[in-house]
Amino acid sequence: MERTAASTSSTEREPGGRVASLVAGRVVGAHGLRGQLRVRCGEGAEDSLLRAARVRLLRGLEEPSGPLFPVRAAAPGRPGEVRLALEGVRRREEALELCGQLVALDADSLEAPAPGEYYGYQLVGCRVEREDGSAVGRVSGIWPTGGPDLLVIEGPEGAEHLVPAVRALLLEVDVEGRRIVIDAIPGLIDGDVA
Repeated sequence: MERTAASTSSTEREPGGRVASLVAGRVVGAHGLRGQLRVRCGEGAEDSLLRAARVRLLRGLEEPSGPLFPVRAAAPGRPGEVRLALEGVRRREEALELCGQLVALDADSLEAPAPGEYYGYQLVGCRVEREDGSAVGRVSGIWPTGGPDLLVIEGPEGAEHLVPAVRALLLEVDVEGRRIVIDAIPGLIDGDVA
């Protein structure tokens, strides 16, 4: 599997389970005097932020929804950052007050990922099975690393398993069917030792 687009981002869900927003970064500072925000992006989220017409600002992951801001301008910044100019944020002091807030995109406004790529939120909730069809659990989250992202899989007994999101281990990813088939090599899943 190719790297998941914006995979380090987590999601907020509306009642009924529909994904409302995808966290793509965090405000880490101000740029200049006219209220531009410096946003540290999650892996693969820069392009989405650069094309965003509007963003939400959240105080934390537990916040179900935050205010929606139209984007006046977006530009690449320091490595791993995007500079955003938002409507209603015109002064450096106003931008600095937003430091630490999460920057989220409405999931339905995202471009479709390229073939073989997935947004992290699309994998969360998928059931995970071995090649023989036996259940491993469900994807409960995605952890970023310096290398491939890790799928956090919650097993039926509540145990968590970490599986690298690499093509060699993820044999089949069916986003529509909410199913992932993994190559459960010895030692990958707790208790699976040859």
